[in-house]
Amino acid sequence: MEFIKKHILVISGMLIGALAGFLYWRFVGCVSGTCAITSNPVNSTIYGFVTGGLIFSIFKKDERKLKKAGENEISGDN
Repeated sequence: MEFIKKHILVISGMLIGALAGFLYWRFVGCVSGTCAITSNPVNSTIYGFVTGGLIFSIFKKDERKLKKAGENEISGDN
C-alpha cells in the first residue's frame, strides 16, 4: 500500500495512458494493418501505458531535492 501512495501520480498516468491508447486504436487506428503501433489494440494500449507513465512522472516531486533543501534550512546553509 505504501508503494501505491508513493507512486500514485505515475500509476494514474499509466492507467490514463493505457485507456487513451486503447481509445486511439478503437476510434482512429490503422485500417490497413501496416502501422506497427495502432494496428493492434495490445500494442496501442501498451504504448499509451508507457507514454502516460513517462509524462506523468515529469510532475513527480524529487524527494532527494526536498530532503537536501530541508537539511540546508536546518543547518543554515542558504
